[in-house]
Amino acid sequence: MAGHPSVFPTLLYGDAEAAIQQLTEAFGFTRVAVYEAGDGTVMHAELAYGSGAVMLGSKGRGGVFDTVMAQAGPAGVYVVVEDVDAHHRRAVEHGVEILMEPTDQDYGSRDYMARDAEGNVWSFGTYAPQV
Repeated sequence: MAGHPSVFPTLLYGDAEAAIQQLTEAFGFTRVAVYEAGDGTVMHAELAYGSGAVMLGSKGRGGVFDTVMAQAGPAGVYVVVEDVDAHHRRAVEHGVEILMEPTDQDYGSRDYMARDAEGNVWSFGTYAPQV
């Protein structure tokens, strides 16, 4: 598995197509794969950023994951970016709700926090945990 991430945040959205649009346009993710049912329901999607990725799909599509996630609250995801201020400007230009402006942290990171259209909290910063 060298060269491949081994942890993937996995989220469900009421409007997965809108989430994909926001994550790619406002946050700079790259669309890797999107698998849809005949009615347009997103069964599975993969979006990449740097060496990481997030998987997502539509709520109400059925299956075990959809069922157990039905009452789950919003999630928090941290993404390492090179230029926090440029990334923040891009998000603002796309109308993203900013929860915390770019801030220098005591532990050496510079980061900001935003909320996506369905309530998930995304943090973008320079802190890259060594694993």
